[in-house]
Amino acid sequence: MTSKLQLYSFFMSSCSFRVRIALNFKGLDYEYKAINLFKNEQSHPEYLKINPIGYVPALVDGDIVLVDSFAIILYLEEKYPQHSLLPGDLAKKAINYQGRGLKPYTQISERVNQMKMK
Repeated sequence: MTSKLQLYSFFMSSCSFRVRIALNFKGLDYEYKAINLFKNEQSHPEYLKINPIGYVPALVDGDIVLVDSFAIILYLEEKYPQHSLLPGDLAKKAINYQGRGLKPYTQISERVNQMKMK
């Protein structure tokens, strides 16, 4: 029996929003697990066991846990090829990947600085 995908998400997170779009576009059944960032739920020990970084989103698929929206979307694209999110043409696919690298680096830097301040 295959377990249902679980998405740990915050409704206002743009990264979580991207994953929800991908899941729904692909028609995948998943369990939504709300993580309220305003209540600092991302720092609760239960969530940190799933995602030690404490970011949203996090996708659990059986024994696999993915915690980056881009990695989650690529995983979903490979595992569930129905309703493809990316073009089949390599050049067009590469264009979709452009500009991806800057925001996560900024987020990681901010998180490291937050941790240093504690």
